[in-house]
Amino acid sequence: IAIVGKNGAGKTTFTRIVTGLETYDGSLELGHNVEIGYFAQNQAEELDPNKTVFETIDEEAVGDMRTKVRSLLGSFLFSGESVDKKVKVLSGGEKGRLALCKLLLKPYNLLILDEPTNHLDIRSKEILKQALKEYDGTMLIVSHDRDFLNGLTDSIYEVTPTGFKEHLGSIYDFLKSKNVDSLAQFEFKEKAKEAKSEEGKKKNDYLERKERAREERKLKNKVAKCEKEIAKLEIRIKELDAEVANLDYSDQDHSSKVLAEYAEVKQKLENEMFEWEQAENQLALMKFED
Repeated sequence: IAIVGKNGAGKTTFTRIVTGLETYDGSLELGHNVEIGYFAQNQAEELDPNKTVFETIDEEAVGDMRTKVRSLLGSFLFSGESVDKKVKVLSGGEKGRLALCKLLLKPYNLLILDEPTNHLDIRSKEILKQALKEYDGTMLIVSHDRDFLNGLTDSIYEVTPTGFKEHLGSIYDFLKSKNVDSLAQFEFKEKAKEAKSEEGKKKNDYLERKERAREERKLKNKVAKCEKEIAKLEIRIKELDAEVANLDYSDQDHSSKVLAEYAEVKQKLENEMFEWEQAENQLALMKFED
C-alpha cells in the first residue's frame, strides 16, 4: 500500500501512530499476531558504528539464516572485503541498504517504510525494490519516488483533511488523475496554486519574469554542476574501491588515511546527489506553475 498526500498532511505521523511511536486521540486496532517492522528516514543512523557489516547482520540471523548471511549481504551489494568494513566508514546510501537488510532479516509480517529511498543511489533503489517484491507480508510505504512505487504497490491511499481516500490503478494513474507529473508536484500543488493566486496580478510583470528566468538558469546550472561533480566522485570511488580491496592493514597510518578519504568521498557523493535531486524537483515545480 502506498501512502501519499500533500506536504504536511500527516503521512509520517500516521506511520508513527501505527507503530506506537506517536500519541493520538481515538482508537487503533491491529490484526491478530501482527509483528511490525519500521524503517524511518533516520533509521540508518541507529546502526552500531563500531560493528562490521557482517557482524551487524550476523547478530540478527537465527537458525538456517546464519549460513546465508554472506549471500543475503551480497544481494544488498555487500561482498568480498566490503562485509568487513566498519559501519562508521560506510556512506549514507550503504548504511541505508544495511539497515534495510537488517530489517528484512526479521520475521515481520507488516513493514512500514517512511521514505526508504532517501539518499539511496539508483542501483540501491533497484536492489531494495526487488527485495521488497519478494517479501510475503503487508507493506505500508510513504514515498515521493514514483518509479520506486510503480509495480511495487497495488493500493494507493491518499491522506486528506477528512481521512483516507483509496485510488485504484497504478501510481502513474494516480498522478494523471491529479494532472501532475510527479509526487513532488502533487505534494506542493496547493502551495503553488496559492502562490499563483496571490501573485496573479504580477505574473506579467517584467521584473518578476526576469527574476524567474534567472532562478531557472541558476537551478539548471546547479543541476549541471552536480552532475559533473557526481561523475568525478564516482570515478574516485572506483579508484578507492580498488585501493581498499588491497589495503595493508598492518600499516595503520596509511590504511586509516585511505578509509577516511573513502568515507569522505562517499559522503560528498551522497550530498551531491541530494542537491541534484532538490534542484530537479524545484525545476519540475517551476514548470508546473507555468
